[in-house]
Amino acid sequence: MSLLSLVAALLLEQWRPLADRRYLYALLARYATFLEGFFNAGETRQGAIAWVIAVVPAVLGAWLVYTAAYGAHPLLALVLNVAALYLTMGFRQRSHYFTAIHLALKEDDLEKARELLSAWRKASCADLDREAIARLAIEEALVASHRYVFAVVFWFVLLPGPTGAILYRLSMFLNGRWGEKTSPELERFSRFARRAFAALDWLPVRFTAAAFAVVGDFEDAVYCWRTQAANWPDPALGIVLASGAGAIGVRLGMPILAGGAVVERPELGLGDPADTAHLDSTIGLVWRALVVWLLLLLLIALAGAST
Repeated sequence: MSLLSLVAALLLEQWRPLADRRYLYALLARYATFLEGFFNAGETRQGAIAWVIAVVPAVLGAWLVYTAAYGAHPLLALVLNVAALYLTMGFRQRSHYFTAIHLALKEDDLEKARELLSAWRKASCADLDREAIARLAIEEALVASHRYVFAVVFWFVLLPGPTGAILYRLSMFLNGRWGEKTSPELERFSRFARRAFAALDWLPVRFTAAAFAVVGDFEDAVYCWRTQAANWPDPALGIVLASGAGAIGVRLGMPILAGGAVVERPELGLGDPADTAHLDSTIGLVWRALVVWLLLLLLIALAGAST
């Protein structure tokens, strides 16, 4: 049922992508703000309690609903799985930026490409040249494919029903809401959210990187993963980016110009500077990796059916 749910959800998202999740995010944001205001007194254990209250009831409730649906009829459970994946995967919601940037670069419309990349990254990209735009677009696409497709799929397959997908996305949301803020008042409170998400992401980033290596330049992907990933500010994402860069033969990372100042970043990958051809390669890499995952699930399903 997991494979069928995934295929159905992917087809549904390609046919009719859910363009706007802001209402759902607004509800989650208000709830996170309420928990933060109620529990935050600057201690780690209070953040842990808030995280558990935010995540566990939702995950447990999803499991109970799934169990009841499956008991009533497996088709209801399938519909529930597809709906949950449709809400949690969301790659198409972000990939439209990549597609639009790709088209703008092909048309040599750098101003439009800068505007689109700025909206995608939520940071000014007005100072970037063509190569830097392509480089950052590839980085954003690789990260988005991991967090909004591969990691969600990983946890969906690992846990029953939609519980894994909901667990991962809620953890990612709370990490972004609490853990990525620089406020001193949130440093201790957000510690548990950061650690929980890092723990949940530990295996998925390696499975994503391995898939990139298998469907791309395996030797370079593994080399970059082993030698460069740890230098990235977020080593977990460094694994995904280094493997992806090595797999498609492009140089990512490196310093960029932002706000008139040079922002130092470590180099990832091997090969040529980023250009529109590498944007095409990135699309192919992500889709090939996804096909490999689906084929692997199919083999597991067939093996289970034959026993």
